Amino acid sequence: MERKELESLMKNIEHQEQSSILGGMQKDYEELEQLGYIKINWEHSPLSAVITPEGRAFVAALYSH
Repeated sequence: MERKELESLMKNIEHQEQSSILGGMQKDYEELEQLGYIKINWEHSPLSAVITPEGRAFVAALYSH
C-alpha cells in the first residue's frame, strides 16, 4: 500500500469506533494489522477493525506536521 493510501485509511479508521472491512480491502487492513496500527476482529462477520494505541500515535503524528 502506498504511503498516501495508508495515511488516508488510518485517518478514516481513527474517526470510527469500529471500522467495517469493506470488500476488496481486507489485504490493506491485514497490512495495517501487521504494522500494529489496527486489530482485526476475526470472530465477527463482517470483519471489522479497531485502532490500536500505535495507530492513534501514527495518526497524531500526521496531524502534527
